[in-house]
Amino acid sequence: MVAVPVGSPVLAAPTKSVKTELVAFDNAPFPYSGRPPGQDKPFYDLEKDGRRGHTSPRGGVYWEDVTYSDRRVLLHIPRGFNPALPALMIVYLHGNMTNLEGVVHRHQRVPMQVSQSGLNAVLVAPQLAVNAQDSSAGRFYEAGHFRRFVEEAGVRLARLNGDARARAAIESLPVILVAYSGGYAPAAWIVYHGGIGDRLRGVILLDALYAEVDKFAAWIERRHSAFFFSAYSRSARDENAALQQLLGERRIDFLTTLPQRLGPGRVVFVATPEEVLHGEFMNRAWVDDPLRDVLARIPGYPRTAPPKARKR
Repeated sequence: MVAVPVGSPVLAAPTKSVKTELVAFDNAPFPYSGRPPGQDKPFYDLEKDGRRGHTSPRGGVYWEDVTYSDRRVLLHIPRGFNPALPALMIVYLHGNMTNLEGVVHRHQRVPMQVSQSGLNAVLVAPQLAVNAQDSSAGRFYEAGHFRRFVEEAGVRLARLNGDARARAAIESLPVILVAYSGGYAPAAWIVYHGGIGDRLRGVILLDALYAEVDKFAAWIERRHSAFFFSAYSRSARDENAALQQLLGERRIDFLTTLPQRLGPGRVVFVATPEEVLHGEFMNRAWVDDPLRDVLARIPGYPRTAPPKARKR
C-alpha cells in the first residue's frame, strides 16, 4: 500500500463514467483449505470421486469445485467518484444462496445503491460460498487476511480507475464493512482479527446479526472512532436484543432510532416494521434501497466538493 503524504494534493479528476468489473483476486476469501476456528475437522471433511466436499450445518454437502472456488470480486466505481476528496471503500459481504452477477449486482442492486447514495465511495464485493446455504468466512477466518484482501482491492481499484495520479489515494482508502444476512460470519471474523485497525471506520449490518454477538460487542467497545449500525427484521430480533444487553452491561450508549448522521463512535440499532421480509431486506426495509439510505447518512464524504465561499 502506498501512503499519501500529509498535505499532499491529489491531482486526479473525478471519473466521467461508471466502472464495474468482476476481477479474480489472489487474496479472495475462497478457495480455502484450512480448519475453521473452534472446529475439530478440516473445512473439507469428505472426498468422493476425487472431489472434496464441505458439510454445511444448514445446506448439507457442497463441493469445492462448484461452491468454493470462485475468486472473483465485484468492483464498482461510481460516475463522479473523486479521489481528490475524502473517500471510502465499501466492502459488501453477501448472504446465503447468492452470486455476484445475478443477486448482488442485478437483484439487490448494490452497485446502484452505492452510486445513488451520493457518498464518495467505491465498492468491493467478494464472492463467498456460491449459491449455498453456507455462511463460511473462508480465508477471512485467518488473522490478518482481510488486510491483504483490502490492500489488493486498493491496487485493483486504482487500476480500474485508470488515473495514475489517484493511485496512492485509492490504495489508502478507509473502509466501511457492510454485511447482509449470512455475511455476518465473515464480518464477525474481520472485526475480530482482520488486521486493518483504525482503517475500519464503520460496520453496517443489514439483517445480519445471527451469531458471534460477542465479537461485535468487543469491537464496538474498543473502536470509539468508528460507528456501528444494525437494522433488522423480526428474524434477527433476539440477537440484536442480546447485543444491546451486552453493550448496556458495558455502559456503552446506543440509539434505537435512525439518526440523520452516522458519525464516529455512534452505535445504532433500528428495528424495521413487522411486515419487512428478510429475503427482500436489501431492496425494501425501513425504506426502499436501504443501503443507499444508510450510506447517505455518513458525513464528511460527499462526492462533490462544497461550493467555495464568495469573496466579499
